[in-house]
Amino acid sequence: MGGACSRKRDQQTNDDIVLGGVSRRYSKSGSSKWLGTAFSRASVDNKQGNTIPPSLMELCIYKISQEIDEYGTFSMLPRDISQQIFNELVYSQRLNEASLEAFLDCALQDINLGEYPGVDDTWMDVISSQGSSLLSTDLSGSDVTDSGLLHIKECKNVEALNLNFCEHISDVGLGCITGLSNLTSLSLKRNTSISAKGMSVLSGLVNLSKLDLERCSGIHGGLVHLRGLKKLEALNMNCCNCITDADMKPLSDLTNMKELQISSSKVTDNGVTFLKGLHKLTLLNMERCPITAACLDSLSDLVALLFLNVSRSNITDDGCDKFSKLKSLKVLNLGFNDMSDAVLAHLKGLINLESLNLDSCRIGDKGLIHLAGLVRLKCLELSDTEVGNNGLRHLSGLVNLESLNLSFTVITDGGLRHLAKLSCIRSLNLDVRQITDAGLAILTSLTGLTHLDLFCAKITDIGTNHLRNFKKLRSLEICGGGLTDAGVKNIKDLKSLMLLNLSQNSHLSDKSLEMISELTDLVSLNVSSSRVTSAGLKHLTSLKKLKSLSLESTKVTANDIKKLHESHLPHLVTFRPE
Repeated sequence: MGGACSRKRDQQTNDDIVLGGVSRRYSKSGSSKWLGTAFSRASVDNKQGNTIPPSLMELCIYKISQEIDEYGTFSMLPRDISQQIFNELVYSQRLNEASLEAFLDCALQDINLGEYPGVDDTWMDVISSQGSSLLSTDLSGSDVTDSGLLHIKECKNVEALNLNFCEHISDVGLGCITGLSNLTSLSLKRNTSISAKGMSVLSGLVNLSKLDLERCSGIHGGLVHLRGLKKLEALNMNCCNCITDADMKPLSDLTNMKELQISSSKVTDNGVTFLKGLHKLTLLNMERCPITAACLDSLSDLVALLFLNVSRSNITDDGCDKFSKLKSLKVLNLGFNDMSDAVLAHLKGLINLESLNLDSCRIGDKGLIHLAGLVRLKCLELSDTEVGNNGLRHLSGLVNLESLNLSFTVITDGGLRHLAKLSCIRSLNLDVRQITDAGLAILTSLTGLTHLDLFCAKITDIGTNHLRNFKKLRSLEICGGGLTDAGVKNIKDLKSLMLLNLSQNSHLSDKSLEMISELTDLVSLNVSSSRVTSAGLKHLTSLKKLKSLSLESTKVTANDIKKLHESHLPHLVTFRPE
């Protein structure tokens, strides 16, 4: 089916950039991305689309952060002002070990240093000095060790503690949080030194409602210590391949559980039977688990279930009739399973579905007739299926559809006429070689589009004239090789663009970069495999929001881009060549 295509694996990176910028450690995020939403720090009036001017307080905070070396302490200031100064220093990365001392005994409530450079045990004295005022702390990705974490005992009222990717914290460090009985949220992602024995500490955290153990590879057998956590509502154990059916049994007592994520574990149908009593469960992620459709016998008892991910498992047509019992489902991910059109017949009664993923399943035109009645569908993933032109006519009545992925299918221009009246579509992926300029012309009625992917389509300069209809586009990908500088002229007026991918268009030159320079909201730009040279980089100096830049297989070197980054593009986080 072609499901291993690298183009599909890379798509999430682009989506992250458009939604919320580039994280310095984005590669560490886990397999729960199918649920994720990111937000950026912006001051924008959504109604008018205008930037809101900073308040007098914001200007003062900014001025202080610029002159931080002149201040010895902020302990005499009101806590909310000290908090704002601290937050600004973190955001602008001006906080260091020396300036941190000014916040000693400031009674800060929130210390968010997740992935902040240089954080280690020497920072913990100031952090612990906040005492009973401290409510949340994020030390993710830091070099804090077991000894440093010992200081957290002074902060008895901490409610949220994030220790993700803290490689130097072991069972010993985990023991330091024993007395933090007010903890409601604890995150320990990728803490490989934590063992089942160390998890005994968790049994005393009776107010815990959210626990994240993603990629903690040594916790098999430790879930017995969660039995008394009756307030636990969300448990994430994604990518913990040590988790087995036996680990599911202690969870059967956690009747307040609403979210459970166990992707890439060893849990089978047998283990799923222990979940039957979790009647409040609304979200269950079992991606890459060795389950079959037989587990639906147990899942059918979960009357509150709204989100179910069973992609990349062992589900086939056999037994899929039981999907019809999951009446409350809003999101269903069946991607990369060996299922055919026969399964869709059992989905037609799931009238509450808003999102359905059938990526790389053996779905064809005939099966889509069963989706015609799912009028609440907003997102439909049909990538790498056998769907063609005839199948699209069954989707023409899905008037609430906002996102449709038809990449790697056999759709041609003729099939697109069935989509032309679906005016609610905001995101459309047509990574299909048979789509041409004529097909793009058919879609001009979809004026609300915010995302358009024409990665392999045969779009030429003439076809780009139709892009003028899509004024709301935030993301555009045209990589079929048919564009020249003349085509980019029709793209430069799409002022809302945040992501632009024009790679593999070998005729683009520095002239294209000059026109792209007018797209000042761009966060991500890819003009790889083109004729762009180092001389053209001067045109990109106006793109102050740019965080990702790819110019591979051009006449631009890594050194050229580094100079551009240092002199004009301070927010550039990732670039290629590098």
